[in-house]
Amino acid sequence: MTDSNLPPQDPNAAPQPTPAAPLSHEQDVQWGSFAHLGGILGILPSLIIWLVFKDRGSFTNTEGKEALNFQITLVLATVALWVLTTIITVVTFGFGYVFSFLTYLPWVIGVIFSIIAFMTAKDGNHYRYPFALRLIK
Repeated sequence: MTDSNLPPQDPNAAPQPTPAAPLSHEQDVQWGSFAHLGGILGILPSLIIWLVFKDRGSFTNTEGKEALNFQITLVLATVALWVLTTIITVVTFGFGYVFSFLTYLPWVIGVIFSIIAFMTAKDGNHYRYPFALRLIK
């Protein structure tokens, strides 16, 4: 039986990439926990890990989304604090500059919670941050 309905194959065409292999349980837990730990460096490590491995492991997908949502929350909090500090500084003719250290508070909180999340996730347990905007479902 011939496949006359199929279009002819171009012999010079590039081969189609094969889909990535699913992660083993150990790899899935490892990358899921690294998504949390990457939060120490900011939003990019969590984003990259989630984008690369989200389709290859369910644990990494879940934990990567959770870490990314938390990092997005921290970025928004940092921007809000920066704007608030700037407004207070302008209104009080420079006195509000004393509160500029508050803009570092989200980063400190992020480091603490990222380490706690990593320690929980590395054992294969899901971690849910106590406060995070769940923007990525």
